Amino acid sequence: MVLVTLVGEQLAVEGQEFVYLGSNSECRNCQLKTVCFNLKPGRNYRITKLRDKFHECNIHEGKVIVVEVEELPLTVAVSQQPSEGATTIIEKKDCRDIGCDSFAICTTTALQNGKTYTIRKVYEKLTCPKKYELYKVDVSDS
Repeated sequence: MVLVTLVGEQLAVEGQEFVYLGSNSECRNCQLKTVCFNLKPGRNYRITKLRDKFHECNIHEGKVIVVEVEELPLTVAVSQQPSEGATTIIEKKDCRDIGCDSFAICTTTALQNGKTYTIRKVYEKLTCPKKYELYKVDVSDS
C-alpha cells in the first residue's frame, strides 16, 4: 500500500528521511490536514517518490508537495536475546543517562509500551553504563 503525505518543498527530495513529529494545532482548520497527519508520530520515514502536485501551506515556507513515503523500521534496544522474525513485547527503558550512546534507542518516543513488535534485524549487543544486557534491533509493527 502506498503511503501518501505532504512535506515542505525544502524537504521534498527522493531518498530524504525524516521523523514525523505529530500534528500541529495551527493546522486544525486546514482542508489538507488528514493527508499531513496520516503518519505515526515519532516514526522515521523515507520519501520514495515526488508527485507533480503541490499546495499552499501556512506552516511551511512556500508550498507543500505531495510525496509517497515508506515507514522505516524502528531501531530500539531489547533486553532479551533477539532473533530475526521473532515477535516480542518491548518496554521503554527508564534511563536518564543522556550522555549514553544508546540513549536515543533505549528511550525512543515512537515505542509503545506493551505493544507487540516483530524483530526485523539484529545488530549488536550494546554496552550499557547501568550494566543492563541490551541488544540493538530493528523492529516493525506486527
